[in-house]
Amino acid sequence: MSDSSKPVHFAVLLFPGFQLLDVAGPLDCLNLLSLTQPLTLSILSNNLAPVSTAIPNASTTASKGLFSQSMSPTHTFSEPPTEPIDVIFIPGGYGTWEEHTELKNFVKSKAGQASTIMTVCTGSGLLAQTGLLDGIQATGNKANWDWTTSQSARVDWVYKARWVESASKDGRTTFWTSSGVSAGMDQVLAWVSRNYGSSKAEEIAAAMEYRWERDSQKDDFAELYEHKWKKH
Repeated sequence: MSDSSKPVHFAVLLFPGFQLLDVAGPLDCLNLLSLTQPLTLSILSNNLAPVSTAIPNASTTASKGLFSQSMSPTHTFSEPPTEPIDVIFIPGGYGTWEEHTELKNFVKSKAGQASTIMTVCTGSGLLAQTGLLDGIQATGNKANWDWTTSQSARVDWVYKARWVESASKDGRTTFWTSSGVSAGMDQVLAWVSRNYGSSKAEEIAAAMEYRWERDSQKDDFAELYEHKWKKH
């Protein structure tokens, strides 16, 4: 892939109750990539207020929502960046169980323009609600497999997979969907390997002292949760 065709603009879509490592893990991989590659990051949400990891109805949890972290958006879904977006990134988390109309409308409006749409964990459930995964393979968090797969019966859900890569029917967008939380790091390193070379992905994993799982079909957690989802 020539330098001029490599993805440069990443857009992370946030909502209250997102899973921190879904975002922070892949972004740290990309932080290291940005040391040698010209990258731009945009963070979008419904408004510009800091977005908390605290789950909806956090007052019902043991910590009453007092143990959480926040990230600050750079743009809103209604006023997105004017520059073309190459990669759209959707995390998971308990917040996915809420309604996210603006986020989904934004994703649908960019489908076919972005070369890659990537999800982690239950984020694939949100993406499935848009219809963009209809007829193609995808995966998601095994601990919440029932919720994720219930978001659309038209998706070809793959239970045992660390991540899944599928092209849209028109071939303009590639969808990368990963299993839960830490799987997002394995997925983004595989994506880096695809777009920037395996040596660059290995360099990033080594710098992070991270044991990168390179096999997308090696999913120990599918086996761990198999007793819970006997139908699979």
